[in-house]
Amino acid sequence: MLLIGQQVQKLDELSSAYAKQSFPMLQELLSIPNDAFFPKDIEKNISWCESNFRARGFTLERLATETVPLLLAERKHPKAKQTVLIYLQLDGQPVDSTRWFQGNPYTPVLKEKVADAWQELPWDNIADYDDDWRVFARSASDAKGPVAMFLTALDAIAAEGIVPNFNIKVIMDFEEELGSPQLPKAVLENQEALKADMLIIFDGPRHISNKPTLTFGARGIATITLTTYGPVVPQHSGHFGNYAPNPALRLAKLLASMKDEGGRVTIPGFYDGISIDTDTEKILKSVPDNESEIKNRLQIAATDEVGRYYQEAIQYPSLNIRGMQSGWIDEKVRTIIPGWARAEIDVRLVLESDPERLINLIRDHIENEGYLVIDREPTKEERLAHAKIASFTSEISYQSFRTDFDSEVGIWLTNALENAFGEEPIRIRMSGGSIPISPFVNTLGIPAVTVPTVNRDNNQHSPNENLRLGNYREGIKTMIAILGEKL
Repeated sequence: MLLIGQQVQKLDELSSAYAKQSFPMLQELLSIPNDAFFPKDIEKNISWCESNFRARGFTLERLATETVPLLLAERKHPKAKQTVLIYLQLDGQPVDSTRWFQGNPYTPVLKEKVADAWQELPWDNIADYDDDWRVFARSASDAKGPVAMFLTALDAIAAEGIVPNFNIKVIMDFEEELGSPQLPKAVLENQEALKADMLIIFDGPRHISNKPTLTFGARGIATITLTTYGPVVPQHSGHFGNYAPNPALRLAKLLASMKDEGGRVTIPGFYDGISIDTDTEKILKSVPDNESEIKNRLQIAATDEVGRYYQEAIQYPSLNIRGMQSGWIDEKVRTIIPGWARAEIDVRLVLESDPERLINLIRDHIENEGYLVIDREPTKEERLAHAKIASFTSEISYQSFRTDFDSEVGIWLTNALENAFGEEPIRIRMSGGSIPISPFVNTLGIPAVTVPTVNRDNNQHSPNENLRLGNYREGIKTMIAILGEKL
């Protein structure tokens, strides 16, 4: 029996060796375009996964949906009494190649930081990589990097003769960046195939300290599209300024009426049901956040006042204006009164809040501000009869989930990471972001925990997404430890 220090050293050596062996696979995977708006490209990713999981002893099944399939891989092990379901994401956000500092976002580029600037290195140098070097490519961190880590960990345990004492199912999602619209129905229709005792999600960034992390929940998400109306077509601001109401101003005032100066939602009842008791407070404050560092990183002088500190803030539902549009600006600017103004809103959900109720509260608030609320463009008759009109459409993507720290999966994963790194991992009650896991938790009735591995400053969803190679190596180490931990 290896002592913890010896085990940590052995895992370090093993993960380092296999990380180097796996770089060609990582490069190949990142080179496959994976924007879910292009099904032909997604098919290439599905085929790649089928080939690579089959080569590691998995049986494969495509779970048909109305768009692209989900892919289920399964591998059984002798004497296994339990089954672990693993969630992996393969699609990525769309790219604007003009904003990337490389020729093609789907051609992985190796870089090192020199004097606060990233400089490209020959790819062949990766054989002698430094932990702080990075691979820049779409989905390097979100979330093809973890896919390559998992496959590499499987190779490492095979070479070491380590056989998990649990069966493994892997569900691969190719539309996560679209909100996984087909997932709830697919889980409902394939409950027997997906049946498992627990769920692990290999996705997301570690705590900002970059220490080993486990996340036991995530907020859900709903979205709203809100449009206000002015003249039926844009009008000359000289001719009709001071006469035709401006929908951009009305939208701005309407949105401002939903929150106070401290960023708190003022709609009555929005935060009902959420309370932070003493035990929860201890859990939240055990996360080693540095509030000054967070503000420095975001370059903000003050924070919203929903919570007293970061971890508390994300225990509440949020109402976020994620984008606004009206008229034209910059080089396309026109001296007009716009015909309409639109805001896209996302509402982050927590377990204690009913999504339908929150959506209705927002809709009712708009009506109380004097608007006729409809779900389409207004007719001429409606425009002439009502001074203030807003169209309002919404969609609930998925609900929040949360798993207890002392659940079987929580204790198992905590032990695995302690044995791998020689210290207790940071355990986070709930992340602020959303992942489409609630169909598994609610439909299959299994607990879920996220094992994040990538660097937090990875530019996910943005140009110049990247993966720190030290995180890649430690991600492989994490997954080797999990696969080898007895359940």
